[in-house]
Amino acid sequence: MADIIATNETILVVGGGISGMSAALEAAECGKQVILIEKSPSVGGRVNQLYKYFPKLCFPTCGFEINQRRMKANKNLRLLAMTEVASVSGETGNYSVTLKTAPRYVNENCTACGDCAAAVESEFADDHNYGLSKRKGAYLPSRMAYPQRYVIDPLMIGTPDADKAKAACKYGAIDLGMKEESRTITVGAIIWATGWKPFDANKIQPYGYDRIANVITSVEFERMMDPAGPTGGKLVRPSDGKEAKDVAFIQCAGSRDRNYLKHCSRICCMASLKQSTYMREQFGDEGKASIYYIDIRAIDRIDDFYQKVQADSNVHFIKSKVARIDENKGNGNPILRGVNTEGYHRYNNEHDLVVLAVGMEPSVPAGDFPIKVTVNEHGFIEQDEANGGIFAAGCSADALDVNRAVQSATASALRAIQVVNRVAGTEG
Repeated sequence: MADIIATNETILVVGGGISGMSAALEAAECGKQVILIEKSPSVGGRVNQLYKYFPKLCFPTCGFEINQRRMKANKNLRLLAMTEVASVSGETGNYSVTLKTAPRYVNENCTACGDCAAAVESEFADDHNYGLSKRKGAYLPSRMAYPQRYVIDPLMIGTPDADKAKAACKYGAIDLGMKEESRTITVGAIIWATGWKPFDANKIQPYGYDRIANVITSVEFERMMDPAGPTGGKLVRPSDGKEAKDVAFIQCAGSRDRNYLKHCSRICCMASLKQSTYMREQFGDEGKASIYYIDIRAIDRIDDFYQKVQADSNVHFIKSKVARIDENKGNGNPILRGVNTEGYHRYNNEHDLVVLAVGMEPSVPAGDFPIKVTVNEHGFIEQDEANGGIFAAGCSADALDVNRAVQSATASALRAIQVVNRVAGTEG
């Protein structure tokens, strides 16, 4: 186990998504010693699963390439992938943190050549594509994975395929004997940046996500549109593989609802507006999008984009909270039923595909934090003096878009820096 040198002047960042990466880089570039941990095999988080950023519709790979370059160049920053916090004790300026690192079964000799993947046959659900496709038991998490190193799925350990992977590696990078590692470090401040998870659409029974094949979520739609995604960028229906040229987007699927998530998730309007442009990109005038909404929450640059989408004659806005979705058994089309509140007309609208704009909730439930922190009724960490030297960044603090998540991360980095500066001043 490699030694990690950490003191009460070190900042620990938990979570390697866009917020965690930003907070870690800001602190490290200010000269502070930073340890960044990520429970997945590589950093990037949810943003790494996007097809395009909003509102410029550029690709996330550009921003990630810049951040990765900054991480590689900064000697103050140490990254530990496949690592989680097991326990935290102590107080502001002096926290004892126990970390657990899961075995990767691939060491630093890996060149990401892919020979191990080519040698194995075992396949598992691909989390990067939200389970819409399979990946090999030896795999690179994504094309922008950092560290750029393969992983052996633990379910493959002890099988002939694992031995095939080891035999195929010319660099001695496969270590099937790796075990979980535990280490305890001392840090002065902690930035909690564990991000968000999509609301479970199965809980919204009237929308039929669990029983209608052609009802999917907004995060699944995003992966489908990516050329590196499960369908190679083709917008096709899960039921039969036919092109989906008439798509309905349902807003507030699980958000702003006392039965599910009471809060507004903020990103849903943006996501559906953005995703409606994918229809034009793929099908031109043949692509049609219908957006069912309670209200469109658009301000500043978002409103400019909204006005542009609203002017598209192939995008229709229906002011309605859809009551339920049924399936046309003959052709597999979802049928949306409800009332258009502009005129109070009942509708039974049939579409090729339905996309549920699912809400955001914190990745870590309120009761699962390893140390007591103040959370609000929605489970997000509050900015509270009672939290001491623990600060939330990005979507651990609130439902935020990428831009605001990065701003939140910068603010958290500054707060953490102030804590360790006070420690240094006291000891000096």
